[in-house]
Amino acid sequence: MKQLKFCSFSTFFIVLIHVLVCLSASLVSTEGFDSLLELPHSGSNRTRSKSKRVIFVGDFGAKGDGFNDDTEISGTIVAPKDPDVWKGLNRRRWLYFNRVNHLTVQGGGTINGMGQEWWSRSCKINTTNPCRHAPTVSAASFLSNAVCSADLSLASFSTLFEIKYFSPLTLPAITFHKCKNLKVQNLRVVNSQQMHIAFTNCLRVVISNLKVIAPAESPNTDGIHISASRGVEVKNSIVGTGDDCISIVGNSSLIRIRNFACGPGHGISIGSLGKSNSSVRIHDIMVYGALISNTQNGVRIKTWQGGSGSATNIQFLDVLMKNVSNPIIIDQYYCDSPVPCANQTSAVKVENITFIHIKGTSATEEAIKFACSDDSPCEGLFLEDVQLVSHSGGIAKSFCWEAYGSSVGQVEPPPCFACSEGLIQQKAPSNLAFQSF
Repeated sequence: MKQLKFCSFSTFFIVLIHVLVCLSASLVSTEGFDSLLELPHSGSNRTRSKSKRVIFVGDFGAKGDGFNDDTEISGTIVAPKDPDVWKGLNRRRWLYFNRVNHLTVQGGGTINGMGQEWWSRSCKINTTNPCRHAPTVSAASFLSNAVCSADLSLASFSTLFEIKYFSPLTLPAITFHKCKNLKVQNLRVVNSQQMHIAFTNCLRVVISNLKVIAPAESPNTDGIHISASRGVEVKNSIVGTGDDCISIVGNSSLIRIRNFACGPGHGISIGSLGKSNSSVRIHDIMVYGALISNTQNGVRIKTWQGGSGSATNIQFLDVLMKNVSNPIIIDQYYCDSPVPCANQTSAVKVENITFIHIKGTSATEEAIKFACSDDSPCEGLFLEDVQLVSHSGGIAKSFCWEAYGSSVGQVEPPPCFACSEGLIQQKAPSNLAFQSF
């Protein structure tokens, strides 16, 4: 049995569950929910009102003294099937960890979001429906004004959480916000209503041995979402969903991804960036050792017109593609909208992007696509040992628009960089030292 250790406070932690779960008879019964949370009987005689959506861990034996490892979460949690049960509740949080230092979340169980009904109501599936928030109940919210130390272990987990919109705006199911020195490992997360796991404003994070699974047609079900975070390592994990396997946005830096399998889904994405004329700075990202199969994109940078800022020093190394559409793509005309996006002159600056040892098969004729901004061209692009052939046996091609860079060694399909006397061809960059944080 894994255990949950709380940092020392004069008061107990409160586990906030904006409950979309029906607790077993030994705990609290909440009417109208089709999910089940089974916890061990605490032996406590204290009871709380059925209308409460807060579980006080002291009711189940927690000491909260910083010494006793006496708080355990075990059993099975299943998300409610019916989206209507979320009416009147906060749809933006389910599992939410806020400002926790030295937190470890692990287990080996499954988190199942039961997202099928949510997907069928999505405005991306049924265009007659309005786009709106998907549910995100706070199943465990650790709130404190000071950074504390905690260690969470989850055993026999079986539930999913959602915290994003059924529109391009997204909020995740499981959220880690402003956490430091965080480890998330040995978990299985399936069928989120939308985004599965998000890390926002976090520092020094190690994510390992995760399996995140949802059908290819499930809308907005990003696997791992990293926003405004620094020093994040993702390793030894498998993600296959209906959206980006990994998405990196919002002023993130020093991100390392290695030994990673992606598919189905939309690939490994930097972005989208610059939406609604926003400014962003992404830098020092490395993908080192990945298998991408049967996805809509391979390794991708996507930006909206009208944005500002930069995406720089990004490396994709040792990536194997299998039947991937757009294996290598920079798209500065990204427009995830039911109506055409207006042409705008400003753009996020994309420069110093490296692709080395990228091999495999392309499901589209264009295996390499660099569609860059007229007013802010892509610069410092570099290709080395790239071998991408058509999956169907045709001829693979490259497409370039306002793309400037250089190549070394064999590159197939042949590069199509523009030539300009005013631009210096980039030489092979020195690799960022791969390291754990």
